Amino acid sequence: MSFRFALPQELRGAVNLAAADWTANNKVARFWQKDPSLWTCNGEQNWLGWIDIVERQQQNLAAFAALAEDVKTGGFKSGAPGDRSSSPGWKSVLLVGMGGSSLCPEVLSVTFGRQAGFPELHIVDSTDPVQVKAARDKVNLAETLVVVASKSGSTLEPNVLKQYFFDEMKKAVGAEEAGSHFLAITDPGSKMEQVAKGDSFRHIFYGDPQIGGRFSALSNFGVVAATVAGLDVGKLLAEAAKAVDLAKDEVSAEPAPKDNHAVKLGLILGTAANAGRDKLTIFTSPEIYDLGAWLEQLIAESTGKLGKGITPVDREAIAAPEVYGSDRIFAYIRYAGTTDSSQDAKVAAIEAAGHPVVYIEISDLYEIFGQFFTWEVATSVAGSVMGINPFNQPDVESAKIETRALTAAYEQTGKLALRTAVLVDEGIELYATEAYAATLKAVAPAETLAGYLRAHLSQIHAGDYFAVLAFLPMFPEHEAAIQGLRHKVRDQKRVATCLGFGPRFLHSTGQDYKGGPNSGVFLQITADHAVDVAIPGQKLSFGVVIDAQAAGDLAVLESRGRRAVRVHLGADVAAGLKTLAEAIDLALA
Repeated sequence: MSFRFALPQELRGAVNLAAADWTANNKVARFWQKDPSLWTCNGEQNWLGWIDIVERQQQNLAAFAALAEDVKTGGFKSGAPGDRSSSPGWKSVLLVGMGGSSLCPEVLSVTFGRQAGFPELHIVDSTDPVQVKAARDKVNLAETLVVVASKSGSTLEPNVLKQYFFDEMKKAVGAEEAGSHFLAITDPGSKMEQVAKGDSFRHIFYGDPQIGGRFSALSNFGVVAATVAGLDVGKLLAEAAKAVDLAKDEVSAEPAPKDNHAVKLGLILGTAANAGRDKLTIFTSPEIYDLGAWLEQLIAESTGKLGKGITPVDREAIAAPEVYGSDRIFAYIRYAGTTDSSQDAKVAAIEAAGHPVVYIEISDLYEIFGQFFTWEVATSVAGSVMGINPFNQPDVESAKIETRALTAAYEQTGKLALRTAVLVDEGIELYATEAYAATLKAVAPAETLAGYLRAHLSQIHAGDYFAVLAFLPMFPEHEAAIQGLRHKVRDQKRVATCLGFGPRFLHSTGQDYKGGPNSGVFLQITADHAVDVAIPGQKLSFGVVIDAQAAGDLAVLESRGRRAVRVHLGADVAAGLKTLAEAIDLALA
């Protein structure tokens, strides 16, 4: 890995002072001693198991090798229930999880693809019924291993997904064989451990209770996923170990041939955030583009609290330097073997315009595992500089509580609480609080969808960001449509923009949106469900769950005084997004 940075003079001076403080006060050594006084002395030492996880994982290589052999050659029952014919190896792996349990596996699946002799790894981290059904239809369950990844074992999404896929598996291979198609990754003593034992899962791999989900990439939540996908576990842990060794060096006040890149990166991010550059814009080479999805959770959930935060901006196309405000810092993670180096000149232009840019280059895709550790250290150090506890996530819990209240009410009444739309136009319903609706109405040029959206977008000011929160199937065509409108807002308003799909962003950037600075302007998108999928043994369906999650998310945003509206599309999501995009065009005209 190579590492360099270009900072404006004032920011460089502040970073140098922070580095000098870390040196003078022996903070690197204290970090490795898990000293909570680096942060807020609020139990941080109980969440630092990730610091030495790589060395511990290297002692488990035999267990990972045995699992890899089982995945390659282990028998499964094929055909209809009762068919005793068997065939070696699995053809597919479905990993169901949420947040830290699924984002690292997603990066591995997208970056490395299918490995010879191993199954294809698919990630299921949505409660949208259309997306759940699409995942079910994509594979032959009789030839599929299902990995249920849930640290606490009490998280809603992996629990209902497990219930659904286990019931479907019983239909595919019979009740006696279903458990042999399942593997659990969970913390010892969790509810999921009990479920896995009760249902005779094929394997149970344990997490470390002292590692939070977003720091779990190098624990079993990432390494077991890498194993079943056929990656070289010895090599990936060796690459991570290199990053561990570098993070033990002293940090220098100025760039030096030998420097602690991880700590220096953290000092840059934390110092920049304190100076008002609190939007971290992430650019990556196409081959490693999904790394940004993992970074989003790590950074936002760790730093977005107490009115402070670093807002990660992922998958924004690179623009001309004048589009960017003084609230941004940039990270360009480049793959040396990229087939598209066109970004290089564009990033160089941003640097030349005086914006702070951090450059990281990797020469082997396996160095991503070193990136996991480097950014974990950097995020922790940034939290120290910002004066926060980077290991809790109080506002993620608030959305969960609201969702539980809504689903509990549904189980009693058979319906979700309804709100009255502020406006219905062109088949789209618009919702807001009474107070915010009055604000919009006062400045809307017309009582139309475009008029109210114009009023909503007029609430965006310098230093703000615009975030689209889409409780829709995360399909490429939907993402492309929303990316289009997102970039139009960025170019017109010249502010940072974000895009998150629910419910996954609730366990990621949602923490920053609710607990960070009140600088976000939010557009939540929901839709009718073209199909719904029942959850076995529950009154709830997946459609009810995601609707409750969307309602809970909006309620918490509104309770925090965030500028937020919801637009509700019909069952034809593509048509609804087209109408929405046209309305935003008019709103920005």
